[in-house]
Amino acid sequence: MISEKEHENEAIFLGTGTSQGVPVVACDCHVCRSDDPRDKRLRSSIMLKVNGKTIVIDAGPDFRQQMLREKVDSLNAILLTHEHVDHIFGLDDIRSFNWIQKKSMEIFAEHRVQEAVKRIFNYVFAEYKYPGIPKMKLKDVDNKPFAIDGTEIVPIRCFHHKLPVYGYRIGNLTYITDTNYIAEEEIDKIRGTKILVVNALRKEKHISHYNLTEALHLIEKVNPEKAYLTHISHNFGKYSEIEKELPENVFMAYDGLRLQV
Repeated sequence: MISEKEHENEAIFLGTGTSQGVPVVACDCHVCRSDDPRDKRLRSSIMLKVNGKTIVIDAGPDFRQQMLREKVDSLNAILLTHEHVDHIFGLDDIRSFNWIQKKSMEIFAEHRVQEAVKRIFNYVFAEYKYPGIPKMKLKDVDNKPFAIDGTEIVPIRCFHHKLPVYGYRIGNLTYITDTNYIAEEEIDKIRGTKILVVNALRKEKHISHYNLTEALHLIEKVNPEKAYLTHISHNFGKYSEIEKELPENVFMAYDGLRLQV
């Protein structure tokens, strides 16, 4: 959906859930049974409308549904944090943008993630290309700032257990997901950001994601004006319950939440 004021930069949470989403298939917990729409979470992704361009970070299995919900009719680029299914399996649905925009979709990722994309979507890169397949233009991310149509992107090296992943800083917003460790020199890249989005899977410790305590510790270090928690599991609790427990500048993100950035 186009911002009411085109000159203003905007971030839209496309999804704020874990790899399983919320509700979880076959789960009967109180969160999965919640009637609060803020407890319905698609796989994590965010869309940024900056300088008249539209950029999406991660395209998981819910990408098609997210694009339809937000009535997105133009997309300039996709940034990938890493190669797990819940972050890349929607890439086949860029086909409509290819057709409308008459060009390949620029997809920014580090080399390892590019190789996974080539393997999973092998038909896209085959010598004989079947009619109507997606068109992808893979672009390198190597932990150095780069630009998309004049908008600077600063990669933030993070770790998802032992897997290197990228967060991204775009202007006054930094987006970190699927992370449980960030080195101090990478945290320095985040300092000064006004809005920090960070994963907080649940309250209990997890092997590959920040829990609430760890996410709040990072937020305290960076000291943004506002912080939003994402990649939230059904084990965390209901939105209405958790929101009351958070510091005054920290909020639970939810699907469809829009921010001016």
